[in-house]
Amino acid sequence: MTISFIVPATVLGLALAAPTGTSEQSTDSAAEEAKAEEKKKKITDRNHPDYVRCRSEPVIGSLAKRRRICMTNAEWAEALRTGNDSSRDFIDMHQQGSTSGVP
Repeated sequence: MTISFIVPATVLGLALAAPTGTSEQSTDSAAEEAKAEEKKKKITDRNHPDYVRCRSEPVIGSLAKRRRICMTNAEWAEALRTGNDSSRDFIDMHQQGSTSGVP
C-alpha cells in the first residue's frame, strides 16, 4: 500500500520541480541585469581596497613557468603584513645572544 502512494508523490514532485520556460527567461534576464550592474560598478581606482591586482611569480624548479596570483589590495596588504610579522618573529627568535627563543 505505501508503495502506491510513494510513486505518485515522486512523479508529482518531479513534475513540480521541472523548469518552465518563463522561469528560465526571468533567470536569464536577472543574470544579464546582474552582469550589466557589475560592469557599472567596476573599480577603476587602483588604491581602492577591493581593486584586484595580479602579478606573476616564477615557479621554483622551472626556468620558464610562471604562476599568476590575483588578490585585492586589502588581501595583498594582509599577506605583506603576515609575511613581515613571520620574518620579524623568526629573526627575533634566532638572533645570537637572544634568550627569547630558548626555553
